[in-house]
Amino acid sequence: MNSLAPLPLPDGVQSRDLPIATGLQMHLLEAGRPQAGAPPKPLVLLLHGFPELAFSWRHQLPALAQAGFHVVAPDQRGYGRTTGSDDRYEGDWRASGMLRLVDDVMALVQALGYSQAHVVIGHDFGSPVAAWCALTRPDVFQRVVMMSAPFGGPADPATAAQTHEALTHEVDALHHLQPPRLHYQWYYAQAQANPAMWHAPQGVHDFLRAYYHVKSADWPHNRPAALPAWKAEALATLPHYYVMPLQASMPQAVAPEMPSPTQIQACRWLPDAELAVYASEYTRRGFQGGLQWYRCSTDRDQFIALSQFSGQSIRVPSAFIAGQADWGVYQSPGAFEKMQAVCTDMRLCQRIAGAGHWVQQEQSQSVNQCLLQFLSDTR
Repeated sequence: MNSLAPLPLPDGVQSRDLPIATGLQMHLLEAGRPQAGAPPKPLVLLLHGFPELAFSWRHQLPALAQAGFHVVAPDQRGYGRTTGSDDRYEGDWRASGMLRLVDDVMALVQALGYSQAHVVIGHDFGSPVAAWCALTRPDVFQRVVMMSAPFGGPADPATAAQTHEALTHEVDALHHLQPPRLHYQWYYAQAQANPAMWHAPQGVHDFLRAYYHVKSADWPHNRPAALPAWKAEALATLPHYYVMPLQASMPQAVAPEMPSPTQIQACRWLPDAELAVYASEYTRRGFQGGLQWYRCSTDRDQFIALSQFSGQSIRVPSAFIAGQADWGVYQSPGAFEKMQAVCTDMRLCQRIAGAGHWVQQEQSQSVNQCLLQFLSDTR
């Protein structure tokens, strides 16, 4: 790892590796770390999603550190410069189950020398990780912010098997629509997803450019609305980056929406120099480490195992932030509404104009203001 090029980080943000008790050598981006002998600062954890990196929090790290926090963004299990996970498709993919990911975050808190995190903040797939941290260990995670992906809570254990069967039945029904479709999470759980993206015909850089563009507010067709139910006909109204043409790979699904050179030049939230960080890391490592998470999220046994927490709520102060142009808020029908009941101390629920799915990058200042407001109100 020492031979890798330094990341283009903002002033005050450092990169380092830290061994944690779950066997990972975790790569961190960090700001506001207390000097040796100085009193500790409140710990803020920032958890990225897919296909992202700790680098996705480059705008939040210095802003939160300036407010007096010790801010840490890890490359999570299977991502970026963190090592020690089994990234083979035929490998130990169950190590990326939700409770194991919570264990990673717990181990990170301990390795940093803390017994508690002031707040855990997660975006995209990092959002349910943050939520499960707060639900299962409120003694450690004192506050939680979920971004882009609302948390609907665990299934009822008495009906969890039937619920999972109903979910997968509708996913299978997508294959029989005209035209036939494929749900992206089940696509990501298949063996061909990693090679299709890692060796995308347009190259990893252009694949990621199209993927980030089409899920952002820059794509004018992102006009999200609540879906009536988890039914194939309703799911088929989602954009192709969520419910794909059946025979398409993800690079093929997003390729028609590749932005023009003029649009790329105008993209201030993700200029090519910053996109190159993602392209370099995924070109080097591939996508399978992150795709293991989707194998767990669609797995029947994993789904049923989480139902043991049915009836438990998130009691710590919580917040939800998303872009107004983000379909992720509605891709799981009813989850946004359920979150209002699961989180019994919801202090802030904010949809941010001018942002799609990558809200903390697209509208970084607005997100920083929301985070600082939430942290100030709950101090």
